[in-house]
Amino acid sequence: MSFLACRVYRDGHEVSHRLEMISVTDLSPGEVIVNVCYSGINYKDALAATGRGQILKKFPLNAGIDLAGEVEESSDPRFKPGDKIIVNGCGLGEIHDGGLAQKARVPADWVMPLPEGMTMRESMILGTAGFTAALALHRMLHNGQTPDKGPVAVTGASGGVGSFAVNMLSNLGFEVVAISGREAHYDYLKELGATHVSSVDDLELGTKPLERARFGGVVDNIGGETLAKLMAHTQLWGNVACIGLADNHQLSTTVFPLILRGVSLLGVSSTNCPMPLRTKIWQQMGKELKPNRFSLILSHEAKLKDVSILFDDLLNRKRFGRILIDCRA
Repeated sequence: MSFLACRVYRDGHEVSHRLEMISVTDLSPGEVIVNVCYSGINYKDALAATGRGQILKKFPLNAGIDLAGEVEESSDPRFKPGDKIIVNGCGLGEIHDGGLAQKARVPADWVMPLPEGMTMRESMILGTAGFTAALALHRMLHNGQTPDKGPVAVTGASGGVGSFAVNMLSNLGFEVVAISGREAHYDYLKELGATHVSSVDDLELGTKPLERARFGGVVDNIGGETLAKLMAHTQLWGNVACIGLADNHQLSTTVFPLILRGVSLLGVSSTNCPMPLRTKIWQQMGKELKPNRFSLILSHEAKLKDVSILFDDLLNRKRFGRILIDCRA
């Protein structure tokens, strides 16, 4: 039986996607066949599907780095038909057919049972964005980040990762400075729990290699000059979680914050997170890290057949929060 998929092709140097009907035999190998119920799209998915970023390592391939659904068939005894499961990262939508399809076939070692305390729909509102924010918090907390160190700055705050980071940090008792260039979203960020909302320019961060300590820590989604300046403003023994490159992939800074204030620069790679830690964090997101503003963070929900226009909207910064894709047949 054929089903709909958002499939990415390369023709010479040109990469593009199209929605088409394919069969299970077209899918990457794996022990578990899933009827996909929900997926989601973020900036990385948009880069992959449009060819604006070198995300996919093979072609053709179904896009989508997340999925939630029900097991249709499994040759692995850990899973049986009807089980509700999620798959997140692990190469999905990069080296393996992804979640923007009505069916997927995946290795059993990538599959996690749907965590207690969340629905499949909630799991894909969270998706890689929520998981990445939670992974950043895990690294910071594990490295001694506490509310008494001072406010945590979150850049790219109105995006998916930023929105969840603001809400989760606030729920854990942190003062949050949400940094966004989109003034129209300031009220939204305050509703998520931000104590203060500002643009980068309004913060007047300065250019010295070591500035006045203003932030206990940082969750950075944009990279480049802003990341370097925020490091210079980070408090003694604060943590800077580096997540994204929405502004720039380069980082030009000095070692002064690291050696004079003990600041830690923590890399956050959601794709390569070890499975035991991945599972632990997903379980926490159904409990103590569960956001309390799902309806606010979900900015748009669409059917799989309507996904194409949303890629351009993301790349052109016309969307905020999370976009949920209903993949059900």
